[in-house]
Amino acid sequence: MKVLWLCNIMLPVIARQLHLEVSNKEGWLSGLAEAVLEKRHENGIELSVAFPMQGKNFPEGREIASMRCYGFPEDVEHPEKYDENLEQILKKIVDKVKPDVVHCFGTEYPHTLAMCRIFPCKDRLLAGFQGLCTLLAEAYYADLPEAVAQSVTLRDWLKRDSLRQQQEKFALRGNMERESVSLAGNLTGRTGWDRENGLKWNPHARYYHMNETMRSEFYGPVWQEENCIPHSIFLSQGDYPVKGLHYMLSAMPSILKRYPDAHVYVAGNSLVSYGTLKQKLKISAYGKYLRKQMEDGALAEKVTFLGKLSAAQMRDRYLASSLFVCPSSLENSPNSLGEAMLLGMPCVCAAVGGIPSLFRDGEDGILYQGFRMPHRKADGELERIAGDLANAVIRMWDDPEKRRIYCQNAKAHGENTHNREKNYARLIEIYTAMTAGKEGRQAERRGVNGGTG
Repeated sequence: MKVLWLCNIMLPVIARQLHLEVSNKEGWLSGLAEAVLEKRHENGIELSVAFPMQGKNFPEGREIASMRCYGFPEDVEHPEKYDENLEQILKKIVDKVKPDVVHCFGTEYPHTLAMCRIFPCKDRLLAGFQGLCTLLAEAYYADLPEAVAQSVTLRDWLKRDSLRQQQEKFALRGNMERESVSLAGNLTGRTGWDRENGLKWNPHARYYHMNETMRSEFYGPVWQEENCIPHSIFLSQGDYPVKGLHYMLSAMPSILKRYPDAHVYVAGNSLVSYGTLKQKLKISAYGKYLRKQMEDGALAEKVTFLGKLSAAQMRDRYLASSLFVCPSSLENSPNSLGEAMLLGMPCVCAAVGGIPSLFRDGEDGILYQGFRMPHRKADGELERIAGDLANAVIRMWDDPEKRRIYCQNAKAHGENTHNREKNYARLIEIYTAMTAGKEGRQAERRGVNGGTG
């Protein structure tokens, strides 16, 4: 079986062989690729991978790491812009590979729409949900004060990247996403939320549930409370409003009253740096607001930005933290939560989007009521959410016995959800069902579409 993957990054194993920078994004793709390639003599899959590249591309294909690899030019800095030239480029790749199955990872990219337009066999086309930009656009401002949402700094103006413009970019990507979904004959996802919305956009598609395999660094190590920094909170990112760092900062004063040694660590570069002229010129409206929150709440010594972290560094930070928090206004299936659960650490999450499909309140940890969809602008929502978040954090730290049970349950649940062998087997099942004859696909349909667990 010839399978063509359409990815939004170059897989790390390919980047290393080409001596190029390795991306830390979509780490689970590496685990899936490794499983497919290790068992290629058993599964009979000839795997080809296509991905955007900057600089030199190779649409003619190269054999790298037992895969046929195709790099194509795309403006990855502006994924909201559709380039019709992609259609001809991807058509040439498809003509070379002659795939039995095309699997697009992520519905929200221009190359996915181009592939969905040009690939003629829609019943052999599989579009996989990651985020859902259509709905992320609705949740983008994440209860920010109106004055902040509409503000523009010099950096925002020069880069044409104000919060309003960022939200508009998500909306444009959402338009492409819905068209891609409407064209694909098959959809794959991991949550009841992406299933519901995907089948709303394309009622005729077949939906296949498939969980993700995490990065190899997160299998094996176990979080131990005695080895972590007491009352330290870890956020995997916070560089734009949807990720909800402002909710966390709003919650901190209440948390500090109960636990004065509480400290927040955030992976990624600092948005609030303001010590030099260059930093002042580069600060965004969101960064400026976060900075004001920190000043108003006397949080300057209570928040640390950790910079860009490798997978191993992320793992070590989880293990050193006493609590993982996901305060996003909207998520489908955050890999950061899956990583934290695999490690068996305490977790507090907003009950938004697809998270309740992956994380059980009162069993795996604590869910609190976050951003409400459909969104209705209401005074006091930021304060309400921050209060619920603060209460959830305090409840977690106040009850060692429950915390111990949560950690055990989260680890067991995460190991089941992110089981490498099960997820590999499920992928092969899906490809087999897609390439079966009409009668075989009809017989398979009931079992494939029957749930999200």
